[in-house]
Amino acid sequence: MQRKLCSGIFANMPRDVVKLDPTSLRGLAHPLRVRLLGVLREHGPATATQLAERLGQSSGATSYHLRQLAAHGFIVEETGRGVGRERWWRAAHRTTTLEDPGPQGWADAETYMRAVATQYAERVDRFITELPSLPRDWQECVTVSDWRLRLTAGEAKELHDALFSLIARYRRADDPDAATDAPPDAAHVVVQAQIMPFLEAAGEGSGR
Repeated sequence: MQRKLCSGIFANMPRDVVKLDPTSLRGLAHPLRVRLLGVLREHGPATATQLAERLGQSSGATSYHLRQLAAHGFIVEETGRGVGRERWWRAAHRTTTLEDPGPQGWADAETYMRAVATQYAERVDRFITELPSLPRDWQECVTVSDWRLRLTAGEAKELHDALFSLIARYRRADDPDAATDAPPDAAHVVVQAQIMPFLEAAGEGSGR
């Protein structure tokens, strides 16, 4: 699931990508909705009851937030699978992008981005717990790293675009064709990336 604030690299955006606007952002700006959408994208269609069990929530809470996600077009009903009044839901897109939400949308953008950041942190925590059980060849290719760079805005944009272009060369786990194209020893790999400028106060750092 991609989230971005720099523009330009998705000029020819595929139809399975949803670009958040102030209205749709308001519909997604809730921690549980972000988690529900992420689970549906990663694990496929599910019911409110199944999602409640997976996320440790009540089925009433998941039902309500699923309806809100559906109202804003993030999920759609999976017809033909339910029994009686049971409803199955699936994600309507496989990727979300967030660009500049404008001055009126930053509060919702902050709520959304903090929910995303929480998911990232939980994923890293789970990975570290499972790391000792990974085979040696997989342990040798993992990293939890950061680099402190000193860049101009133009250089940061260049780095942003280069990262996205590099990752685009590899198989997407949520690509329907990936399952048939991937070799037998391929595994689900998550790449997390953050480019975070921290602007100094005027005069601070001069001479460095």
